[in-house]
Amino acid sequence: MDKRVKMFTLSTCIHCKATKRLLDECKVQYDFTDVDLLEGEEREAILEDVRKFNPECSFPTIIIGDRVIVGYKENEIKEALGL
Repeated sequence: MDKRVKMFTLSTCIHCKATKRLLDECKVQYDFTDVDLLEGEEREAILEDVRKFNPECSFPTIIIGDRVIVGYKENEIKEALGL
């Protein structure tokens, strides 16, 4: 799997936790940012990034290669990963 996986998540979100669990079970490496744990300018900068991919700014926002998936959508995530 050569697609980079980046997620914007909330530490308390059950859908975000489910997405992380799915990626862990599939042994996929990913980077994530728990946006709710950030403060001040750092948080605002990350939210600006999230809005570029997902204007609704909802979570999780998952970027797999050049594809953006919003929410826990197991089939779409697996398809984007080529699983």
